Amino acid sequence: MMAASGIVQAQTPYPTKPVRIVVTVAPGGGVDLVGRIVAQKLTEMIRQSFVVENRVGASGIIGTAYVARSAPDGYTLMVGTQTNHAVIPVLYAKQVTYDGVRDFTPITTIATSPMFFVVNPTLPVRTVKEFIALAKKRPGELAFGAASGGTTHMAVELFKLTAGVSMLFVPYKGEAPALTDTIGGQLSFQFANVPTALPQVRAGKLRGIAVTGAQRISGAPDFPTVAESGLPGYQNATWWGLVGPAGLPRDIVTRLNSEAVRGLSEAAVKEKLEAMGIFAGTSTPEQFAALMASEAPRWAKVVRESGARPE
Repeated sequence: MMAASGIVQAQTPYPTKPVRIVVTVAPGGGVDLVGRIVAQKLTEMIRQSFVVENRVGASGIIGTAYVARSAPDGYTLMVGTQTNHAVIPVLYAKQVTYDGVRDFTPITTIATSPMFFVVNPTLPVRTVKEFIALAKKRPGELAFGAASGGTTHMAVELFKLTAGVSMLFVPYKGEAPALTDTIGGQLSFQFANVPTALPQVRAGKLRGIAVTGAQRISGAPDFPTVAESGLPGYQNATWWGLVGPAGLPRDIVTRLNSEAVRGLSEAAVKEKLEAMGIFAGTSTPEQFAALMASEAPRWAKVVRESGARPE
């Protein structure tokens, strides 16, 4: 008779089948781009397929809730954002069924990106200082569009609070149609993702004013930051990170963190991202957890003080 109690079974290796990385926006945007780069590098490093799955709808709530409910086995991951984990749970408190921090396991930050402050070329401003002066002269008239509660929406709300100005928010389903209407003159300005807005600026269809991060971007070094261009103290850059459901085993977190950090540290990856205004930046799981925990109250304050409401 075999003594089962004396047999130590080997731990099942991970992963043994394809891994899904959920992205809560449609293909083509900054989050999707970052997700596909991470999936490609993890596939190369681990030699198992990591595939992006776009689960869109309800301002990201559908995809985020799906991951929160998934089994913590390492086969369903997500590109988490400050919108999904810090803004939406506050702005849509009655609809959200997950906790943006407690229901997820942080693995590593991936990247950060400032936004591009652009205006319709007919708007008579060329600097942040001139824009603020015009906004104070025409309170509530200068219009911008964004997905309600999205990164660009909250970036403008923070700008309004910092500058003490009032602008008109027009809800859109996404950044692309809002940017199209900014080019067409239906909207006055936009805070847009750099990869989306920069080609339009170079083509003369939009006028670039500034970037919202702490530093200028290598892909467009002539454009100052908002802080140095007329609004000291303003800084905002969206962040992306790799997360799994709460309870993800530590060995899986360690493996994914190690391989993602290694892949995203490659010079070619960094250069590709920086050319689009995205800065690769990895972390330990603990550092990412601290970031997520600090972002939730920060954006709750912006939502509360701006009076932003679901649209």
